[in-house]
Amino acid sequence: MNTLIPGYGLWTLAVLNAAFFIFFAWSFYTPLTTRDWRSFGMYSAFVVALFAEMYGFPLSLYFLSGWLSSRFPEVNWLSHDAGHVFEMIFGWRANPHFGPFHVLSMVFIVWGFWLLSSAWAVLYRAQRLGEMAATGPYARIRHPQYVAFVLIMFGFLLQWPTLITLAMFPILVIAYWRLSKAEERDSLARFGEAYARYAAATPAFIPGRRRLAVTA
Repeated sequence: MNTLIPGYGLWTLAVLNAAFFIFFAWSFYTPLTTRDWRSFGMYSAFVVALFAEMYGFPLSLYFLSGWLSSRFPEVNWLSHDAGHVFEMIFGWRANPHFGPFHVLSMVFIVWGFWLLSSAWAVLYRAQRLGEMAATGPYARIRHPQYVAFVLIMFGFLLQWPTLITLAMFPILVIAYWRLSKAEERDSLARFGEAYARYAAATPAFIPGRRRLAVTA
C-alpha cells in the first residue's frame, strides 16, 4: 500500500493515534452510566473513521481525486498532504500543518478537551454526592460534555475532512442533542423544581443567551 500511495498504509500509526485520542478523552471523561458510554462510543467511532483514512487508506480522496484534480490540477490529491483538503483548495502550498485551517482546528480540539476535562470534574463530583451539576462549565451551559465532543469533532473535520466523518458529524450532533433531552428529563424527574429553575436560567449549549433573557 505504501508503494502505491506514499504516506498511507500506516495502519499501526492509525491504530496508535485513534487509541491515543480515545484514551485521552476517556481519561477526562471516564464514562459511568449507559448514557456516558453511548456518547463516548459515538466520539470513538468518529475518531476511528478519521484516522483510518488519515494514515490507513484515503478512501475519500480516492473517490474524489478525479473531480478534485479537474478543478485543482496543481495538487497531487493522493499525496498525504492533500488530506488537509481546505489548505489545498485555498492555495496553501507550504507545510499544511502550519496552514490556517490546521491551526484553527487545533484551537477547537484543545478547547474541546479543556471543556471536557473541566465539565467532567464537576459532573463526577456531583454524581458521587448525588447532587445536581451546576457549577464550573455547568454554570454557563447545561451540557458542556456534549458541546466538548462536538468541538473536538469539528476541529478534526477542519483538519482532515473525509466523506465518512462529514456524514457522521450531523448525525452525531443530532444524537448528542437527543441524549441531552433524555438527560434533562431524567434530571427534572430527579431534582424537580431545582432543575427546572436551573434550566430556565442556563442555556443548553451556547453560553449567555437564555441567561441574558432571564435577567433582563
